[in-house]
Amino acid sequence: MTTDYAVHAEAIRKRYGDKRDKLGKRGVKHALDGFDLAVRTGTVHGLLGPNGAGKTTAVRALATLLKLDGGRATVAGVDVDRDPRTVRSLIGLTGQYAAVDELLTGRQNLEMFGRLFHLGGRRAALRAGELLEQFDLTDAAAKGVGEYSGGMRRRLDLAASMILAPRVLFLDEPTTGLDPRGRGEVWDAVRALVAGGTTVLLTTQYLDEADKLASHITVIDRGRAIADDTPAQLKNTVGGDRIEVVVYESHELPAAAEVVARVAGSAPGTDTEARRVHAPVSDRVAALTEVARELRDRGIAVEDISLRRPSLDDVFLRLTGHRTEVAA
Repeated sequence: MTTDYAVHAEAIRKRYGDKRDKLGKRGVKHALDGFDLAVRTGTVHGLLGPNGAGKTTAVRALATLLKLDGGRATVAGVDVDRDPRTVRSLIGLTGQYAAVDELLTGRQNLEMFGRLFHLGGRRAALRAGELLEQFDLTDAAAKGVGEYSGGMRRRLDLAASMILAPRVLFLDEPTTGLDPRGRGEVWDAVRALVAGGTTVLLTTQYLDEADKLASHITVIDRGRAIADDTPAQLKNTVGGDRIEVVVYESHELPAAAEVVARVAGSAPGTDTEARRVHAPVSDRVAALTEVARELRDRGIAVEDISLRRPSLDDVFLRLTGHRTEVAA
C-alpha cells in the first residue's frame, strides 16, 4: 500500500441478516460482495450505481459506521477495522440531507460543531470564520439558516464537515433535491476543497455531476465494482460520435435512414416513436454536412439533426441494463 491512494478497499463484504424471499426461503443479502475500490489522493472519485447497488453501504463501511464482514479497507493508510478511532479523526462525512440547525445562524452552527470537536471557544470561533470565508458564506454568517437557500445550506453542511480539515471527505449524494444553481454552488465548493488537498469520494445519481467533478469513476452494481476508469475512457467503451436525425413525419424515416446509412457506412438504429434515426460516424463534421445536404436535396423535412457524443448515462445503461433513477 502506498500513499498514492487515500482510500483502498480489497474484496470487502457486508451482509445483512437472514431474510425470507418470495417463496419463504431464508437467505442472506450481500450489500457488498467482494467490492474493490482505489481512490487516488487529492482527487474526486465518483461512485455510481443504481439504488440498492451498495453505494451508501460502502461509504458507511469506509467511514467506520458499519463493521465489515470480510475483506480489507484502509483510509489515509489506516485500517478501518483495526483502528476506526484514528480513521474517524482523518475523515469528514456529509450525507444526503443537511445536518445543520435552522434555528441557529451560519456562524453559530460552525462554532457549535467546533465545540463538539473539542476545539475550545476561541479556536472554534476562528475556525468558523475561516470556513465561512472559504465557502463564500461570510455575508450570510449572521443570518438564521432557515433563511438560507438549498445551495447555501449544503455549503454550510460541507463547511461543518471540514471543521478538522479532514484528509478524506465522503460525500453521499450531496446535491439531492437542489436546483441547478444550488448544485453549481456545491460543485464549486467541492472543487475548492480538492484544490486545498482534500480527497473526495462522491456518490451520486446525477451523472453530469460525476462527469464534471470526478477524475475517476467506479460503477457498482449488486455489491461489486463492474467498471473502473476515467469518465472519458468509460464513454469510449460505448462507442464514438453518433449522428442523430429527427424527421417531422414518421413516413419519412425509411428515407432518412437510407441517407444516414450511406454516409455512416453502417446500418442505423431507428426509433419510430421518436421519429429518430441514428448511427455512429468517424468524421463527425463531414458526416453532419453530408447528411444535412442530402436530406435537403431529397426534400426530407427534418425537425432536428445533431452530433452526439456518448454520455455517462449511455455507459450506465450499457453496464447495468437501465438508466439512472435520477436522469442527468
